[in-house]
Amino acid sequence: MTTAQALKFEAPDQGEETARADLYGLLAALFYAPPPAELLAAIASSPNEGDGILQQAWRELAAASRRSDAESLRELYESLFIGVGKPELMLYGSFYLSGFLMEKPLAALREDLARLGLQRDEQVPESEDHIAALCEVMRYLIASDDALHANLAAQKQFFADHMQPWVVQMCDAILAYPQAGFYAAVAQLAKSFFEVEMQAFDMA
Repeated sequence: MTTAQALKFEAPDQGEETARADLYGLLAALFYAPPPAELLAAIASSPNEGDGILQQAWRELAAASRRSDAESLRELYESLFIGVGKPELMLYGSFYLSGFLMEKPLAALREDLARLGLQRDEQVPESEDHIAALCEVMRYLIASDDALHANLAAQKQFFADHMQPWVVQMCDAILAYPQAGFYAAVAQLAKSFFEVEMQAFDMA
């Protein structure tokens, strides 16, 4: 029986698909908490060549990072995704799939995480259907050396079951929100990447 492992938000391991794992890891970090100044500076100064959809979305995020500072983004993150009472924008799968938090989609997700040998770190307050946690699971399934659980078939199944039905809707909600600011660029990068993932899994 596989020993359960805690979901953690950390730099991805090296692997043959490092670029995908890195991007999932970055999206996990950006959706989980407001970015520190060091991360903003790294994004702002990162090289970006090419004319593809992802490259364009990355350029927009880099430009948004250059226009932003860590303190203002902390306030923006709290106003958008935490707030008093109901947040302005939701980052939880259960909300988009059922209209409520902590519903049946979360229970199904927890069962699948248990089969993968994963569980939520008790120090992480967000439930497992938070977009950051799901991106972190995908990062694990790409970069881990656990051949039994971390493979293309597992990636495709997990994405299809727990992300594909709602992540574009979440991104569109952020993009449509007039005060999203920096997070509109994050959502555009996420949407572009998720749509690329969908196409790749369809061809796999």
